[in-house]
Parts: sequence; structure tokens; C-alpha cells
Amino acid sequence: MINRWEIWVLVIVVLAGSTGCAANTTHDNTKKGAGIGAVLGAASGAIIGYQSDKKSGAVRGALIGGAAGGALGAGVGAYMDKQQTEFERQLANERAQHQIEIERQQNEILKLTMSSEVGFDFDSAVVKTSFYSSLNKIADIMNRYPQTDIAVVGHTDSVGNPDYNLRLSLRRANAVADYLMDQGVARYRLSTEGRGQLDPIAGNQTAAGRAENRRVEIYVMPN
Repeated sequence: MINRWEIWVLVIVVLAGSTGCAANTTHDNTKKGAGIGAVLGAASGAIIGYQSDKKSGAVRGALIGGAAGGALGAGVGAYMDKQQTEFERQLANERAQHQIEIERQQNEILKLTMSSEVGFDFDSAVVKTSFYSSLNKIADIMNRYPQTDIAVVGHTDSVGNPDYNLRLSLRRANAVADYLMDQGVARYRLSTEGRGQLDPIAGNQTAAGRAENRRVEIYVMPN
């Protein structure tokens, strides 16, 4: 009869095996996703299998659950890998000019950071026409990868009234979201938030730091 400690040994074995199976990927996060999916699937499968068959059910459950969970985790990772590659390729010029940054975060989330200097005039929440082309590229990719949700978050520097800055950051986030919807991105996939001056990424003591803090971030999350 297998006990609960042996169940977790099986989970660890499945995790070790599954993380070695996803090496040939565009980004390492696919491999990581497969491992996380495998351990969760193995744990669930082992527990369910043990409840139905105290002798060997945990073994079978761990193997089946690990395989299924690993496939699911790898699938999500691969999906986000492809989307990230598309963003990097389509926005290569913007990245080279430091207008947009692309970052892969935990839990397979992609973050696109856009400078407010590029997207908006001073004290304005109207998207510049010169930035339409970049947002068109982003919208096109989002429309071709519908299994994601999108959060648009606006930020300002610390100059001026904090309440006004908070409202301005939300207006800018809404303006970007509205533009994406105009390009066909489904409304239900989009959410917006204004953070004002609450989350600086640089010091507000210098002009360069304040420019970094004035930004709009787009989070692309697997759903």
C-alpha cells in the first residue's frame, strides 16, 4: 500500500521527467510551464488515483495527471512564446528606438511598456496619430491570439496634484484600450487602471527619471 509521502515522491519524479521533455522551445518559460503543469497534474492525479485504488492507483494517477498537466502547462507556455515572438518581431523598430519594451513576467504574463512621451502630448489623454501604427501592430497580434486577457495600466510622474495625475493616468489607459477596441480587440478581454504616481520605476528628481515614470503598460495574460 502506498502512503502519502510516496505520493509526493511520485510527484517529484514526474516533475523531473516532464521538465526535461520541453527543452526545444522558443523561450524557457514553455519548459517552466510544462514543469509546473506536470507537478500540479501529478499531485491531483496521485490523490484521486490513491482514493480509488490504495495499491497502485496513485502511481497510475500521478503518471496520467503529470502527463496531462505537463501538456497543458507546455501548451500555455508555447502559446505565450509564439505571441511574445510576434510582438518582438513586429515591434522591432519601436524597441530599437526605446519606444516600447517587452518583458516576460511570472505566470506567463507579457508586459509591454510604452513611453507616454511617444503616445501622448503633454497633459493629454488623446493618443498621438504617430503612435497609431504601433498600436495597430499590437491589436493585430492580440486579435490573432484570442486566448489572452489584457490589462492597460497608466502611470505618471510625481509633478502636479496626485489626484489629477491619477485621473490622467486612467484617461490614458482608457484611451489605449479604446483604440485597441476600435481595431477589433474584444471589450470583454480588456480592463484598465490608473496608478498615477504610485508606482515609479525611476527617481522623480531628474527629468530622465520622470520621463521613465510617465508610461502606459499593457499586460497580456493567458486566460
